[in-house]
Amino acid sequence: MDYWSEDGKAGSPRVSVSRFHGEDGTDEYHLIVVPRLAGSIESQLADIEHAYRAAIASAGLSMSTAVLRRFFCSDPHNQTDALNACSISRPHQADNPCAVSWVGQIPAAPAKVALWAYHLSDPRGELNKRQSGHTLTLVRGDLAHHWTTRLTCPGHSGCRDQTRGIFDAYDRFLTEGGMRLADHVVRTWLFVRDIDADYADLVVMRREFFAARGLTPQTHFIASSGIQGADADIAARVTLDAYAVGNLHEQQIYFLAAPEHLSPTHVYGVTFERATSVAYHDREHIFISGTASIDHRGNILHHGDVGRQLERTLDNVEALLQQAGAAFRDMGHFIVYVRDPADHAVVDHRMRERFGSAPIVVITAPVCRPGWLVEVEGMAVLPASHSDCPAF
Repeated sequence: MDYWSEDGKAGSPRVSVSRFHGEDGTDEYHLIVVPRLAGSIESQLADIEHAYRAAIASAGLSMSTAVLRRFFCSDPHNQTDALNACSISRPHQADNPCAVSWVGQIPAAPAKVALWAYHLSDPRGELNKRQSGHTLTLVRGDLAHHWTTRLTCPGHSGCRDQTRGIFDAYDRFLTEGGMRLADHVVRTWLFVRDIDADYADLVVMRREFFAARGLTPQTHFIASSGIQGADADIAARVTLDAYAVGNLHEQQIYFLAAPEHLSPTHVYGVTFERATSVAYHDREHIFISGTASIDHRGNILHHGDVGRQLERTLDNVEALLQQAGAAFRDMGHFIVYVRDPADHAVVDHRMRERFGSAPIVVITAPVCRPGWLVEVEGMAVLPASHSDCPAF
């Protein structure tokens, strides 16, 4: 993985970029853009767009290579008009489709908004993309990559009913596309408006829904993050973002575990995989679920000490990567969640001290257990050679 930063004029947003160059010719890019000057949401979005477009051009890319843009927002309800007015954060663009996600997770001050973007560059030509409803579909040979964003069910009362409504809607989408939850969904994000109050209800409903579809401790679950995050609709208590791959072959997917470091999730009643690897002809994608300071029995380690929790969290992430033959040098980006906004500075400093110019964003978003002060997720890409797997 190659890393670099784009340094514009003084006070311009901080831009970090990663690139994976595939043997088959397709390159993958992750970009993190974070404003450094105080201002209105409109001015910060304009600064982000300018810096983002400059970084894309500097990398030799066009905007048509965009697959996903997620905006971490300090107040999405009151920022909706500005997000809809900005060309890169507008959810639906017929001329240049891209999956766009907004989530109420607060970047470090003075930023009101930050951006994570994912791009693909294929030397064979333009990407085959289309957008319908909440989902962007990217067709790559026989495979169809589906990025679903901002799926909510605000008409239902309570977190449990909203969670069920969201999963019902997503399951219908999968069925209509000839897919199954157990076979084709690679990664989910479940954003909960009040995680301390509502996560238990989400856990129960997800467990019941998964079990009815063959996802159990004896089979497998799905890589995921369950984290605090708010939709622009204040009635939405849960929001789903998800990634599924149509025509995914069974031999392509492998579920990673490091039981000597961190327990299986079902030990403490939740239902997600620690990490998932998906193999392609020339690479492997490794999706690291939200990972915290936990031991092999499922206990929280280092109560009250965010620095030591971060160290243990990174040890756990590294152990998962090693199960796939990968290392931190293969990470395309890191998303770091902190419970206390006062911990932004120390966590950001330690991450940058260790990982340099890798794309990193630190945001305020309480984790699923109140005792966890920090959580890390991300995606790695590893060079590989799998003659029996389709090209990415």
